[in-house]
Amino acid sequence: MANLKDIQRQIKSVSNTQKTTRAMKLVSTAKLRRAEELAKRSRLYANKMNQVIAEIAGRIKCNKVGGLNNRFFEKVENPKMVDIVFVTADKGLCGGFNIQTIKAVNKLLKEYKEQNVKVRLRGIGKKGIEFFNYNEVEMFDTVVGLSSKPDKEKSDEFIKTSIDDFRDGKIDALHVVYNGYKNMITQELHVKQILPVDGEGFECEDAQKRSMLEIEAEDEELMLNSLVVKYVGYNMYYSLIDSVAAEHSARMQAMDAATNNAKEMVKSLNVEFNKARQAAITTELIEIISGVESMK
Repeated sequence: MANLKDIQRQIKSVSNTQKTTRAMKLVSTAKLRRAEELAKRSRLYANKMNQVIAEIAGRIKCNKVGGLNNRFFEKVENPKMVDIVFVTADKGLCGGFNIQTIKAVNKLLKEYKEQNVKVRLRGIGKKGIEFFNYNEVEMFDTVVGLSSKPDKEKSDEFIKTSIDDFRDGKIDALHVVYNGYKNMITQELHVKQILPVDGEGFECEDAQKRSMLEIEAEDEELMLNSLVVKYVGYNMYYSLIDSVAAEHSARMQAMDAATNNAKEMVKSLNVEFNKARQAAITTELIEIISGVESMK
C-alpha cells in the first residue's frame, strides 16, 4: 500500500495541474472569441476579392483576342519547382493541431518527390519548423512569431518572395497548408494551391451578367495583376488568422480534456488515500489489541 504522504503529495500536484489547465482553457476561450470574429470579417473580404478577380479575368478571357494570357493564371503541366508554405503554432498543448498540418505537408512533399519536382519549403510557426529541422528536411526560409500574432505587413513581406518568383518563372506553383477554424470544436485542414489562380470556372455569360465594374479595356490587365498580388497576399494573411483561431479552439479542447482527466485522477487518488488510511488504522488497532492480549 502506498505511503499516505506520497498520495497526499500526488493529490496536491494533480490539483495544481487542474487549476493551471482550467486557467489555460479560459484564456484560450477568450482569445478564440476575438480571433473568431476577425476570421469571419476577413472571410467576407476574401470572398469579395475573389469575385472581383473572377469578373475581370472572365471579361479579359471572353473579350480579348487569344483569351486570358496572364502568368498568374498559367498552369504548368510539368512543374520543375514549387513553393509550399505551411502554418503551425508557436506553442504546443493544443492536441493534434500541429501534427495534422505536418502530415499534410509530408504527403505533399512525397507526391512532388515522386514526380521529380523540386520543392522550396517555407515555414511559419515554431512547432512545424522544429519538426522539419529535427528530421533534417531542408527549408528555404522560416519565420517564428507570425502565426501567434498575425501581421499584414509581415505576412505580405514573407509571401512577396513567392509572388515575385512565380511571376519571373522561378517557381511554377504556390501551395499553402494550414489547419483552419470550422467551429468551436472542429478544425479543418486546408491544402490550397494559391498560384496559379484557377481560371477554369470563368464563364463569359456569367461575367457579362454580373459585371458592375466600369473599367477601360486597356486597364484590365494592369488591374488584374495588381488584384492577384493583393489576392495572394490576403490569402496568406487570412490563413494566419484562420489558423490562430483554430489553434485557440484546439487548445481550449485540449485543456478542457486535461482538466477533466485531472479531476478524475484526483478522485481516484482520494479513493486510494482513504483505502490506505483505513488500512493504517486497521493495522494500528490490531497492534493495540495484540499488545493488550499479550499483557494478560
